Amino acid sequence: MIKANVPMASLTSFRVGGPAEWYVAPRRIDELHASLEWARSQGLPVTMLGSGSNLLVSDRGIAGLVISTRFLRCASFDETTGQITVGAGEPLPRLAWRLADRGWQGFEWAVGIPGTVGGAVVMNAGAHGDCVADILVDTHVLLPNGSTEILTPDQLRYEYRTSALQGSKKLVTQATFQLNPGANPKELIALTDTHKQQRQRTQPYDFPSCGSVFRNPDPHKAGWLIEQVGLKGHQIGGAQVAQRHANFILNCGGATASDIFQLIRHVQSCVQREWQLWLEPEVKMLGDFQAG
Repeated sequence: MIKANVPMASLTSFRVGGPAEWYVAPRRIDELHASLEWARSQGLPVTMLGSGSNLLVSDRGIAGLVISTRFLRCASFDETTGQITVGAGEPLPRLAWRLADRGWQGFEWAVGIPGTVGGAVVMNAGAHGDCVADILVDTHVLLPNGSTEILTPDQLRYEYRTSALQGSKKLVTQATFQLNPGANPKELIALTDTHKQQRQRTQPYDFPSCGSVFRNPDPHKAGWLIEQVGLKGHQIGGAQVAQRHANFILNCGGATASDIFQLIRHVQSCVQREWQLWLEPEVKMLGDFQAG
């Protein structure tokens, strides 16, 4: 069902953002097609949304139709090839545990990433030295005209935390990954748990955030650069650079999207002044921030 004026704060991990003019969360591909057709018939722009974990939505909200893929969940295992085909809305941590329990090796690194398969494919999500590009076989994407295209990693032109899908109007509906079946489930579960605990030790989870805010510029880590300019704990409104990990910005209570946006720009300016380096955001920003 398409709904009007749905608050985005409840649909993003930052817990900020104005309303979507129109919003729908289809559970089947045919419902997704119907939603896109409705937007075309109304002449509305379309914004795609996954779990909202790597997203900052303006306080002014989003015009047009927001389509969330969070309920497009399915999983099909091919025991012969060791491949799994998964819906775009499948949460990464849940999939990591499921594969470990099955003894399928290769996805343990994703247990601490608070996103969905669709978003992971678009941004080449990764952790612990592994990433989507290493295991993706192909992905199905839906084009604005309603047709479907199957893309391989080469066609996606994967680089560090980016792909050809970023900024495009193509929507990931499912992805197929190559895993290594036959591993010891107990060992995989233990490794997956180790990755989870390591992430919890080193990253802040006590307040809402979007995960890492900036991409790591070679050869330094963004968090280290931010720490060196003394910005740990720096706060604008309800937004704060995390003490535990400087590449995290936290909503410490009552933050607005404008607070977070201004803090991002302040961090970029300070790092630029000290290191002659402009940090590129990993978080995707939607809406009008200049007008706040």
